Amino acid sequence: MDTATATLSAPETVFCQNERFRLYLDEPTIRARVNELAGQISEDYADTETPPILIGVLNGAFMFVADLMRALSIDCEVDFYKLSSYAAAKVSAGAVTELKHVDADLEGRHVIVVEDIVDTGISMRYILDRIGEMNPATLRAATLLRKPEAAQVEVHLDYVGFDIKNLFVIGYGLDYGQLARNLRAIYILDAE
Repeated sequence: MDTATATLSAPETVFCQNERFRLYLDEPTIRARVNELAGQISEDYADTETPPILIGVLNGAFMFVADLMRALSIDCEVDFYKLSSYAAAKVSAGAVTELKHVDADLEGRHVIVVEDIVDTGISMRYILDRIGEMNPATLRAATLLRKPEAAQVEVHLDYVGFDIKNLFVIGYGLDYGQLARNLRAIYILDAE
């Protein structure tokens, strides 16, 4: 392995908040799946007269949204919604607080809500309900990660990157007390 490749490859373990995490999904695996999702979305919206608008859910989905947009073969727009349901905890508190509304007019638009992770489903259900009130032409949901075991409310997801067990994950936008978002891969607690 040359020096450039070694520098870019994800380490097998990292430390965050004094806890050890081990590699769960490496960068090439994530990239390949994002490209597959982008291909599916591009095909689904190839014949629409107006481009879809991706609504990224901040802060966690920003990396996924950026990579997804770059991989699309169709025109699209982007806007962001910001909620809080975790604070600095490892588990969702269950209560959703709106921190930033969507700026774009979504009436009559093809909207895809893009989330980093759907576990309880509470946040995604909240966003889909709010955006549904804005009368979009179509409304779909995409997530990089889904935890079926953690679901508390039913929410339909049109595009799912990976189904994972109910594990605490960091990296690729996912944080632990606002840290570790910058990691190029996804990690789980070493004990899990």
